[in-house]
Amino acid sequence: MFTITRVDANRLDIEMSGKLDTEQMQKALDELVEKSEGIVNGRMLYDIVEYKLPTFDAIILEFSRFPAMMGFMKQFKKAAVLTDKTWLKMASEFEGAVIPDLEIKAFKRDQKVEAEAWLSQ
Repeated sequence: MFTITRVDANRLDIEMSGKLDTEQMQKALDELVEKSEGIVNGRMLYDIVEYKLPTFDAIILEFSRFPAMMGFMKQFKKAAVLTDKTWLKMASEFEGAVIPDLEIKAFKRDQKVEAEAWLSQ
């Protein structure tokens, strides 16, 4: 499952759970681009619940769209990731280190209030 909610003019909330296949990945990436239209200095809150790696074909699709997705990521300045998986926390913060001008910070899932406060700073 991949649910995207536009909270306000500059914020998206994204909930991820389960395993995405190619069709779901295509839909999710398209929806991310669509719902982020017009966002400047945006913020994202990812809530990762019971996450499983996408199918191999879905990963290939995601990598094939990587150049276009970098343009999408330039609209955002901060992303908070809610997860209880240590490896996802580390991967998220590593991603923030390699994506220019995007600060990513990981929080435990029960720290949503703290994550939202950090996004608002």
